[in-house]
Amino acid sequence: MKIQAICQFMESFAPRRLAEDWDNVGLIAGDRQAEARRVMTCLTVTPESVDEAIARQADLVIAHHPLPFRPIKRLTTDNTPSHLLWKLARAGVSIYSPHTSFDSASQGINQTLAQKLGLESPTVLVPLVDDPDGLGAGRVGKFSIPVSLGDLASRALQQLGPDGRLKGLHLVGEPDRMITKLAVACGSGGSFLDAAKRRGCDALVTGETTFHTSLDAKANGIALVLVGHYASERFAVEDLAGHLQAEFNDLEVWASRNECDPLEWWSV
Repeated sequence: MKIQAICQFMESFAPRRLAEDWDNVGLIAGDRQAEARRVMTCLTVTPESVDEAIARQADLVIAHHPLPFRPIKRLTTDNTPSHLLWKLARAGVSIYSPHTSFDSASQGINQTLAQKLGLESPTVLVPLVDDPDGLGAGRVGKFSIPVSLGDLASRALQQLGPDGRLKGLHLVGEPDRMITKLAVACGSGGSFLDAAKRRGCDALVTGETTFHTSLDAKANGIALVLVGHYASERFAVEDLAGHLQAEFNDLEVWASRNECDPLEWWSV
C-alpha cells in the first residue's frame, strides 16, 4: 500500500477545500510513493505519540493537529516541534494532517459531535461560499424535545469521555435553562459565538474559549458548554482509525493509546 493511496482517501473523506486558509493540511512530511503497512491516528503529535509510533513501527501518522502548524526555519532538536519532526523523519514516519478539513467534513468531527449530543438533522453553522456539497464550519440543530443546560452538560460528560465519561466541564448559564437550538464547534470554537447568535441558538458547545468570550456569551444570553479541547475532538481520531481500517484491509490501523489530555480536573 502506497502512502499516496491513503492520502487520496483522506482527501476524499476530508476534502482539502474545506480547510481554513490559515491552516496546514495534507501530507506534511514523507514520501507519497513509500510503502505503508501500519498507520496510527492521533489528535496531536506529542513526545508520547511519537514514541508510540516509532515503537510500533508506524509508517504514517495521521495527526489531527498539524505539525508544523507555522513555518519553521530549522529542523533541529533545539525546540519541541522540530525535535519531534526530526525523530519521526529519522524513523521514516510520514505525517498527514486533515485538521479543519476534518472538522467540517460530512462525516467529520462537528457532524459527529452534533449527533452524539442528540441534535436532529444538524446542518452547517457557517457555510462555505459556493461549496458544491453545501459544507462548512460548525453545526447547528434542534432537539426534538428541549433539554435543560444541566442535562445537556450531563450528556456531554457521558458521550465525550475516554472511557465513556468526561470528568468535568465548564458552563456559562443557569443549569435549569431550557435549550432548544444548539450550535457545536469542536476545538477552540469561541469564534463561532457570533454565528450561533445570528442563527438564534440558545447555546454553543465547544472545547474551549476565552474569558472575554464567555462574558460576551453571558451578556447575549447564549449558554456555553466547554468540554475541553481534547475531549471535543479525541473521539474523532478513534473513529477515523475505524474508517481507515474498513477502507484498507491490508493496513494495521490504530488510534494512539499513549496520548492524553494535558489538562487534569482537580478537586480538593
